[in-house]
Amino acid sequence: MNDGSSLSSEAKSDTLHSATRDQQRRWGINNDYTTLRDVLLGRPDYYRWVEAGPIIGRTLANADKTGAQFDHPLAMQQHQAMVTVYEDAGVRCHYLAADPVLHRNFFARDSSAMTPWGALICHMQLKCRRADYVTAIDFYQGNDIPIWEMVTAGHFEGGDFVILEPGLVLVGYCGERSEKEGSEQVADWVKKEGWESILVPISREFVHMDGLVVPIAHKLVVTCLDALEDWLIDRLKSESYQFVDVGYAEARNLGVNLVALGDERILSMAGSPALNEQLRSMGFEVQAPDMSMFTLGGGGVHCLSQALYRDPVV
Repeated sequence: MNDGSSLSSEAKSDTLHSATRDQQRRWGINNDYTTLRDVLLGRPDYYRWVEAGPIIGRTLANADKTGAQFDHPLAMQQHQAMVTVYEDAGVRCHYLAADPVLHRNFFARDSSAMTPWGALICHMQLKCRRADYVTAIDFYQGNDIPIWEMVTAGHFEGGDFVILEPGLVLVGYCGERSEKEGSEQVADWVKKEGWESILVPISREFVHMDGLVVPIAHKLVVTCLDALEDWLIDRLKSESYQFVDVGYAEARNLGVNLVALGDERILSMAGSPALNEQLRSMGFEVQAPDMSMFTLGGGGVHCLSQALYRDPVV
């Protein structure tokens, strides 16, 4: 008689097989909100502020009035604080190789994007990031992670690839970073896999789609409604999505650019106090380290992180 104190042989076998699969498969996502198991980061060893888009451009243009100054030791401390949040949450952290020429490749979200079918290698716009794909490919090949596709039709960056749920992807472009031609190529590849892709033009001040829409739970996204076109709001509502609305001021400073850790846990940033309070009032556990050296430099925690493996939605 089984008194419940031990697993049956069949249950033990199922557990063993599950554990074996878990050890073998450390890549692939079909959503961006379930429990995060593995994440790809970079190392900001050679980070510095350079003109690289509208957000850091605003920082540099106003520095004489705001007093904003780059502090590399502080940036390293802030990045480690983010890593600590991941490690404390049980997430395995993997790293792109640091490179003195590719001094912004630690924004690991942009040079590639993870899919259920393997890694999408992106074609980046900025001259200082145009070869970031090299360290991305090196990582995937070195870890036996298949490369699904490589963008060739135009520039496309990983922050514009947002998996809302299995079967539905937002593919954004602002023209200054991702271009329509590159985004259309990616959207067509998604459709060939039997998924739906929604092509979304966005304002250049938000740079990427993950500066405007990030899923944090089933049918729940963080977004800035004031910055979304009405047609997209209506489209998401038609799919039964609900919204955690971020104020425009917080959104233009990368408030939306957070990471769902799964199980109602969120990695946010100290620069988004109103959003963080809103999420906590909804029952989410929110970790919000100071990431100002990165948000002022053009990217938040989502930009710094490429989800490699999440528990699949089945």
